[in-house]
Amino acid sequence: MKITINNLNKTIELEDDKNYNLMNALLENDIYIDNSCNGKLTCGKCKIKIVEGNVNEITDTEKRLLKKEEIENGIRLSCAVTMCGDVIVETLSENSSIDVLDSGEMPEFEKNFRDGYGICVDIGTTTVCMNLVDLKTGEIIAKNSALNAQTKYGLDVLTRITFEFENENAAKILQHSIVNSMNKLIDRMIVESKIDRKDIKEVDIAANTTMVHMLLGVDARSLGKFPYKPVFTEAKSLMCKDIGLNLDAKLYTLPNVSAYIGADIVAGAYVTDMRNRENTLFIDIGTNGEIVLKTNDKLYCCSCAAGPALEGMNIKCGMRAEQGAIEDVVIDGSNVILQTIGDKPAKGICGSGILAVISEIVRNKIVNKRGRIIDPNSVDDFRKDLVRIVDDKREFMLTDELVITQSDIRQVQLAKGAILSGFIKLLDEEGLDISDLNECIVAGQFGSHLKPSSIVGVGILPYEIESKISYVGNSSLIGAYMCLMNDKIKEEMSALAEDMNYIELSMTKDYDKIFAKAMEFPKER
Repeated sequence: MKITINNLNKTIELEDDKNYNLMNALLENDIYIDNSCNGKLTCGKCKIKIVEGNVNEITDTEKRLLKKEEIENGIRLSCAVTMCGDVIVETLSENSSIDVLDSGEMPEFEKNFRDGYGICVDIGTTTVCMNLVDLKTGEIIAKNSALNAQTKYGLDVLTRITFEFENENAAKILQHSIVNSMNKLIDRMIVESKIDRKDIKEVDIAANTTMVHMLLGVDARSLGKFPYKPVFTEAKSLMCKDIGLNLDAKLYTLPNVSAYIGADIVAGAYVTDMRNRENTLFIDIGTNGEIVLKTNDKLYCCSCAAGPALEGMNIKCGMRAEQGAIEDVVIDGSNVILQTIGDKPAKGICGSGILAVISEIVRNKIVNKRGRIIDPNSVDDFRKDLVRIVDDKREFMLTDELVITQSDIRQVQLAKGAILSGFIKLLDEEGLDISDLNECIVAGQFGSHLKPSSIVGVGILPYEIESKISYVGNSSLIGAYMCLMNDKIKEEMSALAEDMNYIELSMTKDYDKIFAKAMEFPKER
């Protein structure tokens, strides 16, 4: 059987004549489909247009999740489509490249120069980013990045861990997926820089704990069930060919702290010299919110299960950060001013846009402190143009087609409540008040796109922190680079990981009460 994708001018040939699930067939052939729920028929985002072909009848679930006009135009949910023969389709995504943060603040440090080349890598849940380095000079001579190929098995780590529970040989499948993706990136950099493959001597990798396990082919299921114990946390040294990378080079993975404080956070804490700071907060905001607090003489850390809402997932009109995604919002009277990536027509809203619009909704008192959208018939006239009721449910209108639902707001509340409660509990460990903080350092791909006004406007951090927020970029990648250029830093980073005191929030006193309070939106300044 064949799948012809008209708008991409591409044809996929499938191996035999068995019935195929359309979404799986596309993902396995590197065609991007938004599979937020991993094919569980709940998110309604894996839309595709069936132009021609023999497929199953539309399901009741699709009738519920799709609009009448979409159904009339041949739109289906790809996860619900079974192919019974050749099909011709059109994807609704532009399949555009994702903007990956491949730089950050580089501290001064001693470099040990030597012959050959090295590669430093940051493996995130969503993206993979790598730099090719001339070890004689420390110069970065090539960069490459891509979506993490494991996204086809789930957009967050817990969904991928669930994939391991549900599928035989899943650990090998996940390892092959990420290794194959890395090999392609490495091949491109070798061609671009015109170097000899055999001259690459070392690859150093920073990643969260789950990604390190899956890269090395280690069963990650223990990370998904209580008591959430990783198989290992220490740094690992082996050869690239041991995991399937097409290099005759050493492979080094940076150390982790716990199941959900990984090498990416250890690298960030090292790069920002957290050990020598005082009353400083380091935070990486994403599917998980990882927080490190340095007091006078101690390092504390915790991980908050923020969920994918802050990255645009589990949101009705959410999407990844690609062309046409709303990335900023301002409410000016009765006008909603939208800024989209690439200045393209708005077709959805990404993570930074979600925080911006909800910050504006809070500022304009369109929700109460508990996050309930106000009754449009009980407020100022202009808000009647911004809030509507559909099937007895209130929605805030970005446009006639794009809305923020009450459920969307709840998703963001859960995420921001998780992060803020973690922040509060770490301060409680030393009896510190918010006013005692000297600085808040924000790291990572997602955090780099967030305005301080959005962070505090939603209540992820208190208003008192706004002027103390700074950004360091991809400190995970920078940490991997520093390890590549100085073996002593590898030892120092391992010692730092051992000194980071992990706090399991769910086991702390009155955490449920703190979390519930942290879900409330902030009052006016």
